[in-house]
Amino acid sequence: MTLPAPIPSVDPGTDNDPLLDTLFDHRRPDRPIPTTPIRFIWFFLSRRFPLQALLMVSIAALSIGLMGYEPPAMRQLIDTMSHYQPGQSPEMIWYWFQVIGALWLGSALCNRAYQAMETFTSPRFRYLVQNTLFSYLLWHSPRYFQENFAGKLGQKIKQTGNSCLTLINIMLHDTVRIITIMIQGTLLLWPGSPTMALVMIAWAFSFLGVSALFVRRSQALSHAFSNESSSSMGYMIDSISNIELVRAFGRQLFERRIIGERLMRERQASVRVRGYFTLLHLFLYSTTLLSQLALIGMAIGQVVDGTMTVGDFMLVFSLATIVFINVWGLSQRLLEFYEQLGVVADALELISQKHEIVNHPQAKPLQVDGGGIAIKQLTFRYPDGHTVLQNFHLTIRPGEKIGLVGPSGAGKSTFIKLLRRQFIPQEGSICIDGQDIALVTLESLNQAIAEVPQLPGMFHRSIGDNMSYARQQTSEEQLQEVARHAHCSEFIQRRAMGFATIVGEQGVRLSGGEKQRIAIARAFLKDAPILILDEATSSLDSETEHVIQSTLWQLMHGRTVIAIAHRLSTITSMDRILYLEKGTILEEGSHEQLLARNGAYARLWERQSGGFLTQ
Repeated sequence: MTLPAPIPSVDPGTDNDPLLDTLFDHRRPDRPIPTTPIRFIWFFLSRRFPLQALLMVSIAALSIGLMGYEPPAMRQLIDTMSHYQPGQSPEMIWYWFQVIGALWLGSALCNRAYQAMETFTSPRFRYLVQNTLFSYLLWHSPRYFQENFAGKLGQKIKQTGNSCLTLINIMLHDTVRIITIMIQGTLLLWPGSPTMALVMIAWAFSFLGVSALFVRRSQALSHAFSNESSSSMGYMIDSISNIELVRAFGRQLFERRIIGERLMRERQASVRVRGYFTLLHLFLYSTTLLSQLALIGMAIGQVVDGTMTVGDFMLVFSLATIVFINVWGLSQRLLEFYEQLGVVADALELISQKHEIVNHPQAKPLQVDGGGIAIKQLTFRYPDGHTVLQNFHLTIRPGEKIGLVGPSGAGKSTFIKLLRRQFIPQEGSICIDGQDIALVTLESLNQAIAEVPQLPGMFHRSIGDNMSYARQQTSEEQLQEVARHAHCSEFIQRRAMGFATIVGEQGVRLSGGEKQRIAIARAFLKDAPILILDEATSSLDSETEHVIQSTLWQLMHGRTVIAIAHRLSTITSMDRILYLEKGTILEEGSHEQLLARNGAYARLWERQSGGFLTQ
């Protein structure tokens, strides 16, 4: 049986990405990223692309500069032709013709050179932006992901990469071109017609200033549209991800109504922003056209008065056309600039939030010898003030197997999240082998703990990729061995593609029991000293549960184990069982000791049938 090619991986202790080595260190998730669009773009340009940016600016300036010398050359050509008499040498006519051709060719080559530089730089810049944002996103706390749509977060990252390219192109190309042509146009017009030069300068600055003013007012509309678009995308992905739930309750029309309402809000926001832009375009184009006609009219008047030659008129006409086209083009790009600026600002506001849980500045890797756990005076409450654990104490000996039982809301799952530092307690400490987990690196803490959750996560990848996620360099023999131990071999072999079978989003093509057995196989491969079983057999039928009984004990051997269970039959052979209620340990002891006490545990046992995990 041939395994699929594994998903490329990065060792959590190294950074082998040369594009990220000087920008974002995933080993330092507390390092902030710039929170404003311009600083964010400069952060990358100045550190990774300074030479490319300088070349792009130089090429853009040279391109428009060569084009700006076309009007003077055209004036010389026209004046030379107007004074040409038959029989004279046409050498100067052809000379200026060749100059114009050279300017055209040079400008065109510069444009192609800029495109080549952009083609070389843009994909790398977009990759760097998106990879950095994603790297930063990964270190947000579980609470952050609970409060935001996954689809919205992914869309924001993709949008930011593309929007940054638009902003860079406007800043390095369009803005540079207009500054260059304005300086050049002023120098060319001033000696012969300072009045026209002043009119052109005054118009350009006034026009761009008014454009920027109106465009900035459109930023709120663009921001609202971006939010509505992301929100509708998030709702749509949420609905699609839960399509089985939608079908089970026959709620297709209900979902269509909800998504329709979100899409309607997006449509209304789009109409508002597009309507505003349409009116703005009409105003700006009209003023541009009238200003250009006014300047050309002034030149015609001087030709009529005899104070300007036809060649000089051609200079003014051509130069004005170039300036007005570029100013008009920049005004249009301003609309796009602020629109994309809003997209980037919105994404940075969402993604660049300060990490809630970070490594201590002097954090060291966790060194686990036996896996002993000591919890002292632990208190945790949610932001709404609800207290889950209050002055909680617990000591788990190295290699001890602990069962956690109790009613829902007793604090069992919260305790596990605190142990894995997914939440930060308000008071108290948790130590593993004498090391406070608040002072160790998150990576080493997670590497020391293997968990088989009640609802195993599955990537939309192959069975082999999902199973070997705990250890990327897994051989085919190792994978088949753990599949056999976790009793996965049978259902894998039934599928034509075997380990290469794609499981679908969240493992939709697998049964609950099959996903749970893959999670058990992952725990085998991780081989961590601390094992957490959160209803690890809840999705298994009784027969399969009995079959993998010995497998689970094999997995637990030599490890510190914490098992959460609602079915007491799964934890009867644990070294110690803790009965939790309202965040405190109400009872503790072995299964037999708790039954003898005839307390809360015994009453719960009487309502259930027993007998599963026995050595």
